[in-house]
Formats: sequence, structure tokens, C-alpha cells
Amino acid sequence: MPPLVDTHVHINFPDFAGEWPELRRRWQRAGVVGLVHACVNPAEFADIQVLVRKMPELVCAVGLHPLEAQHWGREIWQGIELGITQGERLVAVGETGLDYYKATNRREQETAFWEQLLLAQTHDLAVIIHCREAALPMRELLGKFWAKHGAVRGVMHCWGGTPEEMQWFLDLGFYISFSGIITFKNARSVQACVPLVPAARLLVETDCPFLAPVPHRGQRNEPSYVRAVAEQVAALRGESLAQVAQQTTENAQVLFRLPVAVA
Repeated sequence: MPPLVDTHVHINFPDFAGEWPELRRRWQRAGVVGLVHACVNPAEFADIQVLVRKMPELVCAVGLHPLEAQHWGREIWQGIELGITQGERLVAVGETGLDYYKATNRREQETAFWEQLLLAQTHDLAVIIHCREAALPMRELLGKFWAKHGAVRGVMHCWGGTPEEMQWFLDLGFYISFSGIITFKNARSVQACVPLVPAARLLVETDCPFLAPVPHRGQRNEPSYVRAVAEQVAALRGESLAQVAQQTTENAQVLFRLPVAVA
């Protein structure tokens, strides 16, 4: 069974409380050998660290989600900085970014995102980017940051945009990560993106507990279901599951500089 890395999970959420041993057995049976645990607020980072210490295949990020941007301030910045400098198996800043679908506080979101890009750059970490209904302002902000401070490596997580928008971020050097959305019948634009991603920039994820792929749609998502995402990626690219699994695992190792081999 080819090994896989789920590059975006939230298994600290209450949806999974008390189920971690069985959850882990299921992802191990599905061939998942590595997971990147995202963070929506540094207040949850201590709980994420508890899980990291229990599961050697788990690495993590620390950051503030754009829908939490109204809380941005020195205390949040310090919480992220502390997580970066003292956290175990810390590989990224995030998730951060812009979400103009559910919130209108654009200036707060842009400030929080910019400052987290600086933190990622300062500490030479990847950045995990959330972008919803904000592709053009995201492109413009990143262009300004690149011009002023230089590039930051990272991933556009749970990609949901068009091929044209995706190319903007590929041109900036980003990886593209696909979730269960690509298994949905009406997700034609996102599905069209999958074959266009260069092999060396391709990642897969669940974003669990959200967005369970077909045939689990409507259920709570979990890391074992990343195999269904990888199968759909393979089908859309005309490749084998083994090819996609090997490539995405290698890509995750490169982007996140995983501390141990996962394949």
C-alpha cells in the first residue's frame, strides 16, 4: 500500500475527542504515514502539542486563521512566536490567509496575514495559506510582500479556485493542495486544476473534520480518507495511485522539511 501524507488536519477538534487511538489505527491501515496538523488560533497550540507528543507521524503548524483575525495583536503574535521557538516538530506557520466569503474585515485579515508571512520568513518556515473568495487580493498582497521582503515558501491549502488563479500562485512558487472537494460532482473548476499542477508542487489533504470526500460526503472527515482524495487526483491526472502517493509524499517532505523520513 503506497504511503501518503495528509498535509492538513484538525484532529484536536471536539469532533475527535477520545477517539484518537482508533482514528490513528484507521489512518495507519489506509497507509497514511505522515500528517501536518494546522492551527486556527495559538490558544489551541498546547492541545496540538499533546497530540504531537503521542504520535510520531504528526508534525504541526502554529498560526491564526483569517476568520480569527479580529483577535490579532501582540498577544497573538507572541503566542505564535512562542510556538515557533518552543514547539515540538513545528514545521509551518498557519493556517493563515484571507477569507472574504465569511468575513468582511479585510484590513484586519491582511494585517494578520502579512505579519504571519514575516514570522514564517524570519524563522524559515513554510506557510499554510487559506484563500476563499480572495484570490485577486491574495495575489496582490503576496506581490507586495515579495517585492518588499522576498519570497516565502508555502502551500495554497484546500485549493478551490480556477486554473487561472492557481497559476498565479504557482508562479509565486507555491505548492497546491487538493482536498475532498475534487470528488464532488459540481467541482468542475477545481477538478480542471488537478492535471495542471506540476508534479513537484502537488499535495493532498483532508482538512478534516471538514469536506469528507465521496463516498463519505456528509460525514465527519478523517485522515484515512485522504486515500480517496489521492485516488481522485490519480484519476484526473491519468496516473496511478502509487505515482500520486509517492510524489505527494516526497513533496510534503521537501516543503515541510519533515524531521524524519515518512516513506
